[in-house]
Amino acid sequence: MTDLDAVDPLAPVRELFDLDDDVVYLDGNSLGAPPRAVADRVQEVVRQQWGRRLIRSWSEGWWEAPQRVGDKVGRLVGAAPGQVAVGDSTSVNIFKALMAAVKGTDRAEIVVDAGTFPTDGYIARSVAELTGLELRPALPDSLELTERTAVVLLNHVDYRTGRMLDMAAVTEQVHAVGARVVWDLCHSAGVLPIELDALGVDLAVGCTYKFLNGGPGAPAFLYVPAAAQATFEQPLTGWTGHRAPFAMDEGFTPDPGIARARVGTPDILSMLALDVALDVWDGVSLTDVRTKGLKLTAYFRSLVEDLPGVEVITPDDEWRGHQISLRHPDAAALMDKLIGRNVIGDHRPPDVLRFGFAPLYNRYSDARRAAEALAEIL
Repeated sequence: MTDLDAVDPLAPVRELFDLDDDVVYLDGNSLGAPPRAVADRVQEVVRQQWGRRLIRSWSEGWWEAPQRVGDKVGRLVGAAPGQVAVGDSTSVNIFKALMAAVKGTDRAEIVVDAGTFPTDGYIARSVAELTGLELRPALPDSLELTERTAVVLLNHVDYRTGRMLDMAAVTEQVHAVGARVVWDLCHSAGVLPIELDALGVDLAVGCTYKFLNGGPGAPAFLYVPAAAQATFEQPLTGWTGHRAPFAMDEGFTPDPGIARARVGTPDILSMLALDVALDVWDGVSLTDVRTKGLKLTAYFRSLVEDLPGVEVITPDDEWRGHQISLRHPDAAALMDKLIGRNVIGDHRPPDVLRFGFAPLYNRYSDARRAAEALAEIL
């Protein structure tokens, strides 16, 4: 695999990250590695923008940051400018999206992926309780949608198994019954070519601290297509989503564009850390990222699938994200031992080992070292 690393077109991008070569980091699907430029940017924001310019910085780039950084994210998920806002958490944005999707509906149910990431299910249940709609968990392969369905909430990539859904086919299936779809892109944004505009996706949300490398607690994003913004009525009508936020009007008049998705004061330190973190994508082709991700995961799979007691639960075709998940009865103990050897993945109860591959900085030699360490422990 040394030869593959030598001819990898993305190999130079690894130098943009602050990584220890003694550590094999395969947990970018939980927390991305820090780009080198982030530390200097945060220091500059604290010492200069906040420390010297003080409140003047709000009118020198801070206020527009949610939309400006949103456009950077939009480029990576197939959204034209003016359709993505960065801010709040994934959970909050799911709530906004679902509430907006069912506003004024005469339909009866919200459908959620039965194996969804827990927060998606929790928020969907809260929305159902608040609106009086029925919440129906369903497997993606048997959604059984009808004219009763108002909205469907799905994960593009399953967080446990790494299975990827066919966004085009499922979106078409949802629209065929007149329902709306909300896609959770937390485990796909930054590693998969996504075409939200081209596929006519209704709404999408995602985090930025995984494959987008925004850092712990980095703000999430919300996609609202331009054609739907005039009727996008989210429930958290905070002042920064107002048409004229500094007019201090008693009544709420939403901004006509994507800013209506904003709620409160932007989290500037995290926002501007994410802003510079996204610069690592300059000149990077998502096609190259996807190609390398499939090769990396296939190579790792070939090294571990015959290990004793291990079951690979990630699909072996192209319908997978950039992770390989293994099932083993002693998964928690195995991961602890791997981390003790500087091979960092993660464990999901009760018995799943996850290894996430970020093509911008992971190498084929990382895959080999991780597989060798796992084999030695077993």
